[in-house]
Amino acid sequence: MAERLNDAARNRQADSIGDDFNNATLKIYTGTQPAAGGAATGTLLVTITLPADAMGASSAGVAAKAGTWSGVAGNTGTAGWFRIESSAGSRWYDGAVTATGGGGEIELTSTSITSGQTVTVTSFTVTQPAS
Repeated sequence: MAERLNDAARNRQADSIGDDFNNATLKIYTGTQPAAGGAATGTLLVTITLPADAMGASSAGVAAKAGTWSGVAGNTGTAGWFRIESSAGSRWYDGAVTATGGGGEIELTSTSITSGQTVTVTSFTVTQPAS
């Protein structure tokens, strides 16, 4: 039998993941995302401290970023992937970075980043599927 979750269970899971992002650190890197649990690879382009309430309440298993997620780039390059580290640094969440409409877990206006530029995340969601 297939595992299936109702919306209440999906929301609880998405909200729990989102809670780890409160006051967390978002780091955007060049290159390809490493294997699960792997050390960070590529050049670190920008580090962003996320707000105290980084995610909105989930609905139908989907939670979206809340507030403004932005920071000033320290290096120049093309964004490829990101890592969000919990405030304690003990848990992290990796994913793809794309330009708006590109389908990455994080979307930016452009993946081309220049040192000194303010980088703002335009879209980020956590989705817990029903099955």
